Amino acid sequence: MVSNAGTLAARSVRPGPGPLERVAAFIALTKPRIIELLLITTVPTMFVAARGWPSAGLVLATLVGGTLSAGSANAANMYLDRDIDALMRRTSQRPLVTGTVSAPAALAFAVALQLAAFSVLWLAVNPLSAVLALSAALFYVFIYTALLKRTSPQNIVIGGAAGAVPVLVGWAAVTGSLGWAPFLLFSLVVLWTPPHFWALAIRYRDDYANAKVPMMPVVQSISRTTWQMLAYSVATVAASAGFGVVAHMHWIYWGVAVLAGAGFVGLCARMLVTRTAAAAMKVFHWSITYLSLLFVAMAVDVLVH
Repeated sequence: MVSNAGTLAARSVRPGPGPLERVAAFIALTKPRIIELLLITTVPTMFVAARGWPSAGLVLATLVGGTLSAGSANAANMYLDRDIDALMRRTSQRPLVTGTVSAPAALAFAVALQLAAFSVLWLAVNPLSAVLALSAALFYVFIYTALLKRTSPQNIVIGGAAGAVPVLVGWAAVTGSLGWAPFLLFSLVVLWTPPHFWALAIRYRDDYANAKVPMMPVVQSISRTTWQMLAYSVATVAASAGFGVVAHMHWIYWGVAVLAGAGFVGLCARMLVTRTAAAAMKVFHWSITYLSLLFVAMAVDVLVH
């Protein structure tokens, strides 16, 4: 009997994560899908700043540094949010929740990535880009994640500035300075963030409510949230027009800015009638498509003209 009980107990012990599972878990800490979106805004900005093809080496160094910096910020975000991640279905399988990665290991990983990012950008790009990337990471971790996310429904409105800094990094990488054009792009991404993220928050409203995170759809009605999404989408399109004028863009950019922007505003306006999670997810997915199309269009526009 003792032998059988011992055998059953041994069988019930879950083996620890293997090397590949741990590597995958550390990669997951960096939130690769979010990094992809940040890079989509960085590279086209470099094309516009260069008014043509920037150096391949410069682009590579900027992408490596930007990826490491964003990955560090995302890992630190998961470290700080591990308690609320455990309460939300959408995030319940993240590495720190499942125990695949320990909290100290995740924190050390985040710090190491940021040190590497700063070094790469400082040495291979320029000091301004390094400082901008570091400031974005610190803002995301300490202002958005540690302070605003749990205390204010305006969390993503203010915190979204961190996700807009990559356009400044890309511009500074090429020119070594900043100006009106990159700041208008920065404003565009800041304005784009609330309708993009609130659409997702509507879909997972119960999750955020359960975790006591005061996202706008949790503390305000869906109707009020949708009105604000519409206002921000209109402001985003206006910012895209302002950039088009200041950066002297041509018909390719303008065509995409008008058509894709109309789709973005239209889907937000439709939410005023439907107010459903399905409609919100259409806004969420189109917002990503909109931003991607807009930035690709600006790069193509510069290369063609």
